[in-house]
Amino acid sequence: MNKVFLIGNLTKDPDVRTTGSGTSVCTFRIAVQRRFANQQGERASDFFDVVAWRQLADLCGRYLAKGRKVAVVGELQNRSYDAKDGTKRYVTEVVADEVEFLTPRDRDGAGYGGAPSPSEPYRGGESQAVAPEGFTDVDDDDLPF
Repeated sequence: MNKVFLIGNLTKDPDVRTTGSGTSVCTFRIAVQRRFANQQGERASDFFDVVAWRQLADLCGRYLAKGRKVAVVGELQNRSYDAKDGTKRYVTEVVADEVEFLTPRDRDGAGYGGAPSPSEPYRGGESQAVAPEGFTDVDDDDLPF
């Protein structure tokens, strides 16, 4: 089984491109804090490259920006390519199946361009789900962990 769940912040704005056949692809990098602090009380971060395709790529390109928090569900993929200097390079990246936008819509006055809040994850080929009743948004600062 190859399944990855990550929650982190974008390190820069996403890059959306179109393949020669017209398929949208969006790439971005997220910083994920490690679970435990070191002896100095600092928590290290790991950086992961994420790739989203088709409609999910378009949504990520439209609604994500540097610093925004996201949850990504996908699978790890390894690939290699020949660099311009003739060396072989290896890349490990997360191919996203779902991306949930976790940054509140009105944070710092930066909304989602007047569009409905994309708070539910996009699952390729499915319509977006509606949030179950009885759930409320909670600020991260209010959580006990």
